[in-house]
Amino acid sequence: MKNRLRILRAEFALTQADLAERLGVSRQAVNALETEKHAPSLDLAFRISAIFNQSVEDIFENPHHPSIAEKRPENN
Repeated sequence: MKNRLRILRAEFALTQADLAERLGVSRQAVNALETEKHAPSLDLAFRISAIFNQSVEDIFENPHHPSIAEKRPENN
């Protein structure tokens, strides 16, 4: 699942270990999220959004929701 986790973590000057500690997960779990090898549970996504004070939708991309570009009719 595409996300902005690495960018936000850098903006907040947090290491993976720092973020993991705040979330109550392992550093490896944070790495798996950042490298898109794992999708967060709903609970974890909400905890992440609270730490960064952003909505879940602003951090994680919904893979089942078409992008705005895909919704636009083609200009012919």
